[in-house]
Amino acid sequence: MRILIIEDNPDIVANLYGFLEPKGYTLDSARNGIAGLAMAAEGDFDAIVLDLTLPGLDGVDVCRRLRNDFHRATPILVLTARDTEQDKVIGFDSGADDYLVKPFSMVELEVRIKALVRRATSTHVETIVRFAEVQFNPTTFEASRAGVALPLTPTGYKLLVTLLREAPRVVSREALEREVWGDDRPDSDALRTHIHALRAALDKPFGVPMLKTLPGIGYRLVAPDA
Repeated sequence: MRILIIEDNPDIVANLYGFLEPKGYTLDSARNGIAGLAMAAEGDFDAIVLDLTLPGLDGVDVCRRLRNDFHRATPILVLTARDTEQDKVIGFDSGADDYLVKPFSMVELEVRIKALVRRATSTHVETIVRFAEVQFNPTTFEASRAGVALPLTPTGYKLLVTLLREAPRVVSREALEREVWGDDRPDSDALRTHIHALRAALDKPFGVPMLKTLPGIGYRLVAPDA
């Protein structure tokens, strides 16, 4: 597994190398946001570990540009000291897939990386799914609405595929969490923030919403003319 570490703290970088390399991981690293973005956009990585506070270019901007400008779907694990709910929402909205607060356990970091890569890989074996104006092509890992590409994270793609498969039926919160995270359920805010990011990509540019929330029940996709 090849991992890109974008982190300016040399001690953290050294600890990551010391823990992961003996386990067989191939690691590359960048010490600032500009170099990290260039490496992430050009390289073929299985996952990216990204600090938010970086010189040159903030980690949020690195993540957002990687998703929106370069259309890369590489799983991103944000590694940061920022631990407020708003910080997490900003991180997920920018395109991150998971969030680990410093100080952190190396064992937990490895488990989270493996889970992100496993989910991203499993999405690739899905068949093309469509509903109304929306479709997802796992071969190219592209989603679109009315022919317009949707910039989504790997978790966003997974949520969209699940909703597309069931559309226009309702998918419960529990079913979505189970489909995306299996038995390793995240905290209660994770699904909400990922749904928020999905809605921003799927509905906001088009004016007519397709992603509907049923309070206390779950979510569903509806046709624009429904």
